Amino acid sequence: MKAVVYERYGPPDVLRLEDVPVPTPGAHQVLVEVAATSINLSDWEGLRGKPVYARLGGLRAPARRVLGSDIAGRVAAVGSGVTRFRRGDEVYGDNLGFKGGFAEYAVVPEAALARKPPELTFAEASTLPQAGSIALQGTARAHPGQRVLINGAGGGSGSFAIQLARSSGAHVTGVDNARKLAFMRSLGAHEVIDHRRQDFTRLEPYDLVLDLVAHRSAFAYGRALTRGGRYLCVGGTTRALLQVVTLGTALGLLTGRRLGVLAVRGGPAHFEPVAQRCVDGDLRIHIDRTFPLGEVPQALTYVGAGHALGKVVVLP
Repeated sequence: MKAVVYERYGPPDVLRLEDVPVPTPGAHQVLVEVAATSINLSDWEGLRGKPVYARLGGLRAPARRVLGSDIAGRVAAVGSGVTRFRRGDEVYGDNLGFKGGFAEYAVVPEAALARKPPELTFAEASTLPQAGSIALQGTARAHPGQRVLINGAGGGSGSFAIQLARSSGAHVTGVDNARKLAFMRSLGAHEVIDHRRQDFTRLEPYDLVLDLVAHRSAFAYGRALTRGGRYLCVGGTTRALLQVVTLGTALGLLTGRRLGVLAVRGGPAHFEPVAQRCVDGDLRIHIDRTFPLGEVPQALTYVGAGHALGKVVVLP
């Protein structure tokens, strides 16, 4: 089979398209013939090995040769003990533990997969597992009358988070680069901020901040909150995350402004509700671009440079 592999951390040119053996599913595992894999920021981080936490499991070299975790496709074979799926079933899921989505076939734990809704294409379904789970859990505390800010709102998770926060009745502000301002408005953001022109931590305070690209100090994020407000970060620099973890509790006790890292729970129970809302028409999936398997380096470059409006999908 064809797969995009890499042996060391680095820029996209360390990736190469190779012929490799088709993997064999083990106990409680499923072999999926990949129809679509969406790109997440975690793929860009895993390619470069930056921030440091992206090297968990492989400090010197990547633990997995093939990136790509959010996949959709058809079951090609099942391992022993698999009871929920059989050959030919259409499935999707977040294979963050094994990765392998930038290939024609990938082995996935049975527990990570769900049946693909027939109303969604494979490309659409592949956009949901990681980004949808982050957005759903990150906006779970939003309610009518709140002021909610989403930093990095023009990308995959952010595009769903804007819509979810807006549907909760909150007043939503999206932060990203200037190229994405109109896109964030189209998703329902009441206000938009170009992070290169304005520092949101020095504007009016917010009741909830979901930060998908944290890089500021914990004190700056505390300043952005109302008393009793909540700041949650998902991704960002190692320094920013460590500050939130170490200083967040102290700042909360002293100021009543709570800072923390969103511990995202994975699995079908957390992304299937998002898929259902897409099927029902409550949420819109926006796929900016699709790339063939041989252009994974270009696709990752596009996402890593912050150009993507919503999601980018690789089609083997």
